[in-house]
Amino acid sequence: MIEPIQAHLRMSADVCTQMADELAEPTARAAKMLIEAVRGGHTVYVCGDGGSAAQAQHIAGELVGRFLKERAALPCVALTTDTSILTAVANDYDFEDVFARQVEGLVKEGDVLWALSTSGNSVNVLKAVSLARKRGAKVLGMTGRGGGKLKELCDVVLCVPADSSPPIQEGHLVLLHILCGLLEQGAFAKETPETEG
Repeated sequence: MIEPIQAHLRMSADVCTQMADELAEPTARAAKMLIEAVRGGHTVYVCGDGGSAAQAQHIAGELVGRFLKERAALPCVALTTDTSILTAVANDYDFEDVFARQVEGLVKEGDVLWALSTSGNSVNVLKAVSLARKRGAKVLGMTGRGGGKLKELCDVVLCVPADSSPPIQEGHLVLLHILCGLLEQGAFAKETPETEG
């Protein structure tokens, strides 16, 4: 029993080491995009399926509540939480539309849609992202190695260097904590932090 535990922990550590080498710069750009949106009076919307839905709600909880410091609430909405909307849209239209329909009703130019998909190919996420772009929103994508179709639709994409959902989601958790911390610091700073250095 000890060996598989150690193997998983070492694999997770290896993924984080690769992320440190490959994703620091795009993560800084993602943070800057989020900070600029919030400081401009815009809202961050988050979506994903399954474990990614849980992480979308985690992000909203950290931003509307607090992450590491006492401060005003930050504008963030998880599109995964309203069961009446989700079931009405899935029943009356199609499950593929559960996020896009909310984007149509809520997302405005200058907002950010933060989309999570371990494969990068979740159709309901892709439809929401495509519509958000048409409405003038920025898109932050979090996915796995290769990025799938989501990669090409994002202003910034963070592709965790792993091929299966558990390590990808573990990488997403690390990145979302980093981004929540940077946004919490930057949203109330006098200047937007630079992405270099």
